[in-house]
Amino acid sequence: MFEHNPICQMLGIKYPIFQGGMAWIGTAELASAVSNAGGLGLIGAGHMPPDALRAEIHKVKGWTDKPFGVNVMLMSPFVKEVMQVVLEERVPVITTGAGNPGEYVPALKEIGSKVIPVVASVALARRLERTGVDAVIAEGTESGGHIGEITTMALLPQVVDALHVPVIGAGGIGDARGMAAAFALGAQAIQMGSRFVLSTECIAHPNYKNAVLKAKDRSTVVTGRSLGHPARVLHNKLSRKYEEMEAAGASHEELEQLGVGSLHRATHEGDVENGSVMIGEISGMLSDIKSVKEIIEDIVRDLPGAMDAARKICD
Repeated sequence: MFEHNPICQMLGIKYPIFQGGMAWIGTAELASAVSNAGGLGLIGAGHMPPDALRAEIHKVKGWTDKPFGVNVMLMSPFVKEVMQVVLEERVPVITTGAGNPGEYVPALKEIGSKVIPVVASVALARRLERTGVDAVIAEGTESGGHIGEITTMALLPQVVDALHVPVIGAGGIGDARGMAAAFALGAQAIQMGSRFVLSTECIAHPNYKNAVLKAKDRSTVVTGRSLGHPARVLHNKLSRKYEEMEAAGASHEELEQLGVGSLHRATHEGDVENGSVMIGEISGMLSDIKSVKEIIEDIVRDLPGAMDAARKICD
């Protein structure tokens, strides 16, 4: 079906489906499963120390012979060391978030890595295209975790129109209907994070997954706007405390301290009230836990029907 898809051809993958690079839960287990199922699995480096990232890369290399990538958070205190690890390990694909990877692009391109940054605005997308990136991921505010301000439906076609490189659509995509919509808006691939949280291979604590299963359409909120680093999470005791402190004029240092360790508390310790449950707005439509292979096969199987449904409306 996707033999002539530019992203599939560029990366050597079967399906134009990326796994989001999720900190703490975008581990070797999930990344290798997505790659083995025909998509592009990504290790979420987050604030991971370089030695820990190297260990995850070695696991993926042992569990799949398919292309995979690493998502590098440019705000990480270890970013330079992390970039050195991905260079030494010759990681095939690097996606980046929270910044401009321009200074690293020449070295990554020299070893043959494909560089695909996440963008939340047309201006950033244009700036990054000039640095020589291979594609961009246009991610709307519907996404879980760190987000921009523009919705996927508004952002994606504007980025597509502005660039010459391929664009991957992300934010609010969790099934074949979302994939068809992204293609209609000009994307040549999609990225999903929230849907893969509810996979058997994702190592997130059962409490985390159950909280997502119980979520409704309005269960997520955005915290951290006053810090300039907004993040979408499930509404819980932690998010309420954050909102109260922001309203009371808490300092940046106090707000940052509140968030220290909060994601790990939710993902690994299972504290979904006092931890940060990062998830997208589509959490309300996620109702089951399946293997990565089943998730991807369901989307690919249902895609022609989703596209046909749109055509029938126009007939």
